[in-house]
Amino acid sequence: MVSRFINRNNKLAFMGCILLSSTMIMTSMPVHATNALGDPAIRSMNTKNGAIGGMKAVDTETKAGDITVGSTTQVVVKFRNESSQPIIVGAVSLYPSSTVSTEVALNECGNGKDAIPAGAECAIVVSVKGLKIGNWRVEALLRHDGKSRIATAALLGTITAGDDKTDVLLSDVEMIPNEVDFGSLNSSRPLVKSVIMRNVTSKSIKVGKVNIEAAPQSGYTLSTDCGDLAAGQACMATVTWSPVTAGKSDGVLVVEHDGPTRVSSVSLKGDYQPKAVTKATIFPDAVPGAGVLVSSQEQINFDKVTNEASMTVSLVNVGDQEMQLKDISLGSSDKGLTIASSGCHANSVLQPIEACALTINWSPVRSGEIIEDVRIYHDGARGVLVLPIRGTAGNAINKDSKAVVVTAENGQQPVIKAVEKRQALEGFVISSHSGKKAIINGPGGSRVISQGANVVLGGIEWRVNIVENGVEFVNGKDRVMLLFDRSLSSASRSGTSSGGSSSSTTSTTKTTSK
Repeated sequence: MVSRFINRNNKLAFMGCILLSSTMIMTSMPVHATNALGDPAIRSMNTKNGAIGGMKAVDTETKAGDITVGSTTQVVVKFRNESSQPIIVGAVSLYPSSTVSTEVALNECGNGKDAIPAGAECAIVVSVKGLKIGNWRVEALLRHDGKSRIATAALLGTITAGDDKTDVLLSDVEMIPNEVDFGSLNSSRPLVKSVIMRNVTSKSIKVGKVNIEAAPQSGYTLSTDCGDLAAGQACMATVTWSPVTAGKSDGVLVVEHDGPTRVSSVSLKGDYQPKAVTKATIFPDAVPGAGVLVSSQEQINFDKVTNEASMTVSLVNVGDQEMQLKDISLGSSDKGLTIASSGCHANSVLQPIEACALTINWSPVRSGEIIEDVRIYHDGARGVLVLPIRGTAGNAINKDSKAVVVTAENGQQPVIKAVEKRQALEGFVISSHSGKKAIINGPGGSRVISQGANVVLGGIEWRVNIVENGVEFVNGKDRVMLLFDRSLSSASRSGTSSGGSSSSTTSTTKTTSK
């Protein structure tokens, strides 16, 4: 009995020792291991994600205050790593209201590679531009590899109008100016104005179609080569206004782009009131960048001429560019007028405020009044200057007895100075015509000429060739023909018994050169 009792006590003591040893072993293990259910938040420290919690906005709402429409402000949003492990931050997305445009100006929270230490903070700078008057709100969404995976923050404020109290909508492509006013136009010259298109965002914008919406009679035309605009870059468009009809003219310059607002516009307006047309003055107004030709006299006036006469005027370039005289000519060549070869002549070049002398000679071929003009063509303003020539001759001037100038140079045979053959026979007409003889009337009176004979007329020696329809005067290779009106001759012949000759007081001159 005693031994059985001892054995039983020994067994109990042995069991007690085992229980005590187990208690000591369990006591040396981590505390959380004694809890059979465990703490999920604590156990998550050893999970694959490796963090408790995640990133969280320091301020869930950031009030940015008032922003003037069209201006841009920078708002800072802070995030904190509230886990016990480093976290890698990914993309940041912004979701703005329609009254603003936004973009991430600076991201210090990471680039998807560098981790944010436990308990550390990082900042994101958001650029906010006011587009339309009213309240605005922006939700910022930050992605990360923490337990919560995402973090959000809100930015809010108000868009004010500043000094302008109207409801203004601005685009990401700023138009300068926002209205093109051509004012009032009363001349026929078109007006040109420029419009600047500037990218006011911090990212590139592609400019697409640029056109003008207006009626065809408005007269607006556009020229531009705008394409991609980098941040802050600008380009220019030119608008030309050439109105077709009188009155007010309106239009809109429309610019399509890939920015948030997609479109920008500028209004165009003008008022065309053409002035009444008046007759042109003899001299044009000065034009910048062109020569202007004027004369010292507005009219060349030969008053009661009884002998040969000459008058000289000065042609002056009063413009600010050089000009060239293209041609100087008379309206007709049968009144005894000639242009002196000295002084102003074709291809002369006049510098600014330079002048040349234009001399007009008159040997009247018949008595009475003269109405003629001299035309000066040039490359300056208007292109032509016309000076009237007026005068009265008491009698015709006989040029047959004029002195002939004989020159000899370098011991050569003397040469008779050339005379203007085209005008030598001015004032001569055929009064009678037959197969071998003819009678001509001119400033020196009447004379009989014969076939093949030589005669001096107008200071030139001619050989006479009587042809069927007139008289041909030959000098060298030049031929000047006086035509005889045979219809008048026939009528005259029918009323006389003699058919040997007939009279006429009408003839024309024809000059040919072989």
